[in-house]
This record gives sequence, C-alpha cells and structure tokens, in this order.
Amino acid sequence: MKICFPVAENRGLDSQVFNHFGSAPEFVIVDLITNEVQSVSNSDKVHEHGACNPVAGLGGKHVDAIVVGGIGGGALHKLTSAGIRAFKATGSTISENIASLKIGTLEEYLPGHTCGGHGHSHGCSH
Repeated sequence: MKICFPVAENRGLDSQVFNHFGSAPEFVIVDLITNEVQSVSNSDKVHEHGACNPVAGLGGKHVDAIVVGGIGGGALHKLTSAGIRAFKATGSTISENIASLKIGTLEEYLPGHTCGGHGHSHGCSH
C-alpha cells in the first residue's frame, strides 16, 4: 500500500503533515510493503480555491491513500473517483500517522467533513 503525505518540507518519516492537501509544496510517498520513501513536488499547488486537481498534483505517481490535516470537497471527490482513500491525520509526523493507520485508528474523510475555505473560521475539523 502506497500512502501520500502532503508536507511543507521533506524530512522523511519525520516530516510534519501539512494541513491542506492542495496547497502543500510537496508530497512524501511511503510504500508500506517495501518501506521505500520518495518525494514528489506538488505540480498543482498554484490553483484557485476549489480548482485543485490532486491527481495531477501527484505527478503521475500511483498511491492508494493520502493522510492530511484538511482537504476540500472537490479534491476529496477527485481522489475518491480515482480510487484513492483519504484519511485525517491525527499525529504531527508521517511516522506517527503510519502507526495510527496500521492499527486502524485514522478516520476516513467523508464529503461532509471537508474544508470550506481558508479563513480562520472555515468550518473544517483541523
């Protein structure tokens, strides 16, 4: 299983998980089978709010799931349409979230639990 984590800076498994998927500068992809860790620049980070293309942002890399602090409804819909699951980060680092994912304690994002904007009272759960 390959998991994508949006990050501001790649520090491997010690990277801090970014709070918004679409505007993250880069992604760290972790293969839970091989333990391979790779970084991909977010090729879609500059877009208008609501116009995120998360699959294009991954630069052609295949992932099975993402783990993020927050995500917009459009991005979530595009990911799930591509067969990619989205989970809400509970820990601050990639390694903390991998541990939670392995024991099944990360909550999966549903359409009603997404971000509605980027202001201080935008209604998302992070």
